[in-house]
Amino acid sequence: QVQVVESGGDLVQPGGSLRLSCAASGSGLSIYTMGWYRQAPGKQRELVAFIGSAGDPVYASSVKGRFAISRDIAKNTVYLQMNTLKPEDTAVYYCYASVRANVGTNVYWGQGTQVTVSS
Repeated sequence: QVQVVESGGDLVQPGGSLRLSCAASGSGLSIYTMGWYRQAPGKQRELVAFIGSAGDPVYASSVKGRFAISRDIAKNTVYLQMNTLKPEDTAVYYCYASVRANVGTNVYWGQGTQVTVSS
């Protein structure tokens, strides 16, 4: 059984910073990519950033230059450093891990962590 648990969501003022963490746990994990999606009220879930096992990050254009994703492969953990936050960054942020299966891959999701950017 694979578990994905996020933490770090909070209320922050515009222009502020926040760091999200996400840890995947389970027996014999082999993780390909880990990343973050977000979903604002009334909107579809959208990709924020992901990072592969080689450490090559990919960002949505809306967060590029403000957010930084990093990964600790030994700890099966991914981080999202969010700087210069804007009200439009307000959303529930979901972490995922793409894990090698017997055939193909399985994707596991966390329960989400709320980020609210407001003065």
